[in-house]
Amino acid sequence: MTKDNSPESTPANSIRRSEYACDDAWIKEFLAQAEVGHLATRWEDQPFITPLLFWYDSEAHAIYFHAAAVGRLHANSQQYPRACFETCRNGKSLPSNVALEFALQYESAVAFGDLRLVEDDAEKHRALYGMIEKYFPGMTPGEEYRPITEQELRRTAVYAMTISSWSGKRNWPERAKQSTEWKALDAR
Repeated sequence: MTKDNSPESTPANSIRRSEYACDDAWIKEFLAQAEVGHLATRWEDQPFITPLLFWYDSEAHAIYFHAAAVGRLHANSQQYPRACFETCRNGKSLPSNVALEFALQYESAVAFGDLRLVEDDAEKHRALYGMIEKYFPGMTPGEEYRPITEQELRRTAVYAMTISSWSGKRNWPERAKQSTEWKALDAR
């Protein structure tokens, strides 16, 4: 019997192939290391994807990012705060001697939640310095670089997506499935 994957019976964060599902600890670690994320928002019935740098704050269970104070992302988040976030990493392309078994190593995390514009200056500082530490570990404000000024803080919009649910997925085989009924491929 096939699984019913319709939105009416399956949660949005459900993974169709459970053997690839990852636990919360794996997702937290993956978000700490992933470089680029993609945020899905919408304006009326038009969806938008925005690639961005981000920081996952495990204490707040939220994903932070910054953007322009005006523009599409700001307008979308104000009208429809529900959002979806995705980040992934690809590995090797895996050839097979069967057309439908060609594969790609991958791992990903998807999160669902609500966006909000961060208004509190202390939270904005924490998020921006969290991002700097993620992408440039070990650099200290006031030593290796000038700290964020109040003027810079005022012209930067910081957003938080409070996570309501998430899922992680990893499929990282060393080799794609092969058929014994066809000429074997050399291991690559």
